[in-house]
Amino acid sequence: MNKAIETLKERGFFAQCTDLEGLSAKMDEGPITFYVGCDPTGPSLHIGHMVPFFALRHLREFGHHGIALIGGGTARIGDPSGKTEMRKMISYEQIDANVASIQKQLDKFIGFDGKTAFSDNNKNWLADLNYIDFLRDIGSCFSVNKMLTFEAYKQRLERGLSFIEFNYQLLQAYDFFMLHQRHGCSLQIGGDDQWGNITAGVDLIRRKLGGTTELNEAHQAYGLTFPLITRSDGKKMGKTEKGAIFLDPNLTSVFDFFQYWRNVADADVRKFFLLFTFLPVSEIDTICAGNINEAKERLAYEVTSIIHGKEEADKALSGAKAAFSGEGDKTHMPTAEIEKSTVENGIGVIDLFFNAGLGATKSDIRRLIQQGGAAINGKSVTDVKACVSLSDVDSDGEFVLKAGKKKIVRVVLK
Repeated sequence: MNKAIETLKERGFFAQCTDLEGLSAKMDEGPITFYVGCDPTGPSLHIGHMVPFFALRHLREFGHHGIALIGGGTARIGDPSGKTEMRKMISYEQIDANVASIQKQLDKFIGFDGKTAFSDNNKNWLADLNYIDFLRDIGSCFSVNKMLTFEAYKQRLERGLSFIEFNYQLLQAYDFFMLHQRHGCSLQIGGDDQWGNITAGVDLIRRKLGGTTELNEAHQAYGLTFPLITRSDGKKMGKTEKGAIFLDPNLTSVFDFFQYWRNVADADVRKFFLLFTFLPVSEIDTICAGNINEAKERLAYEVTSIIHGKEEADKALSGAKAAFSGEGDKTHMPTAEIEKSTVENGIGVIDLFFNAGLGATKSDIRRLIQQGGAAINGKSVTDVKACVSLSDVDSDGEFVLKAGKKKIVRVVLK
């Protein structure tokens, strides 16, 4: 088995392959070009999007060339795979802005050099397609009966599948065909929910360039998928009660990003080390064999360093230590500013917690206090009518508010 594929398998990046033996042999012959796609349906990627891009970096380490394809064209339709409802349509201008934002995030993570790794945008060949010509040239290669056997379409047929979404598989297959033509791309990788789309691309290349016989060597194409990543509780990885864990620090603060990893279930620690860090497997096993809380802290630090940089990871670690163990530097904790004048004459505890962003509504905060989940400077607060004044600040003239076991905010008076 090819070493790169062995690494993907060992770290959990393998579910299915269209021709494992053939792909392994081709990779043994020398570098191949492969691609990973994502649609810019929002201004930021979330951590769940990143699984294929971690795989891209592993393959690149073995000398293979990776393309990050940003779907500025396909985002105009929306992929029905894994979705229970049709995506909301967004303007072309917003899609273009999302493309620019995501391209920067991927460049930071991957480091595009224009040769061993680079990005492309399928808007370049999809935006101005002639529909009639596309149907004659590409649509004629697809069987509707076969398309309806794929899980992505079967699930959606029960709820309703729009015709515009039904076209998505043709467009993604066409992407693979175009990347094969433009860059010699011979492999597409992605989540297992993309199996139907990926195999459609492999089949299109065979039909258009390989004739009715076996593929000639110049036009071999392969697909490889990864398991869909879930937590040990069965829920989607990278999701919280607040929503997705985004890479953009304006959408998910670096502290909250760090804390997400710090608080993963014990059963998920090793799996997430393998998928979301580049530490050797032997080192991961040593870490996981030790204290589980130290392992979680190391996991949080490693992933935060990879996504946000070492300096931001150091701050998040220091802030977490200050928040939960009394060590570190509390200036790196999540911070809210409140006018000093609002506290001078006393402020209700519910208003204080609400102004600090520790509840979506004041009713939520009332319940938090009644259930014994609120604390100010380490002292539990159980009276919803309590009033807080300047005499209650800590030695630094601040409040440290805690909501439950995991939410904590430093309140600075200005």
